[in-house]
Amino acid sequence: MKRLLILRHAKSSWADSSMDDWERPLNERGERDAPKVGAWLRERESIPDVIVSSDAVRAITTARAVADAAGYTREIITQPSLYHAKPHDVIEVLRNVADDAATVLVVGHNPGLEDLVRQLSGEYHGLPTAALVDLEVPIEHWRDLDATAATIVEVWYPRERA
Repeated sequence: MKRLLILRHAKSSWADSSMDDWERPLNERGERDAPKVGAWLRERESIPDVIVSSDAVRAITTARAVADAAGYTREIITQPSLYHAKPHDVIEVLRNVADDAATVLVVGHNPGLEDLVRQLSGEYHGLPTAALVDLEVPIEHWRDLDATAATIVEVWYPRERA
């Protein structure tokens, strides 16, 4: 059994309309919410073995803040193909994760992450910024990940933490 944590990046800034979408940083709320995710993971003793993030500024910044707050000390893998990825793109990235990783955190974007949760679990959950879905995936090897009957363990929203 593997554990897959799916995290939409924290809230980003639209203050500079001349900025390319890929370059948008986190806004103040995003900077507050991202560490909350990491603290929640640490409290639940669910620190991932691997973190894979889109290379968009808002996603990688979220991944770093989560990692710091969770106590994750390994390298964060940046994956350009996760920027605006569809479910099959995310699955392809996950299929290349080493099997010694029992828990993987993916940081990316909507609508692909909502679609991925639906594809893997059969359930729809809206993912506002900094929302996290914790899935148990009935596989032994990441390479076997497909439209699997994953079970949602929990869905976490930053508004649930003061």
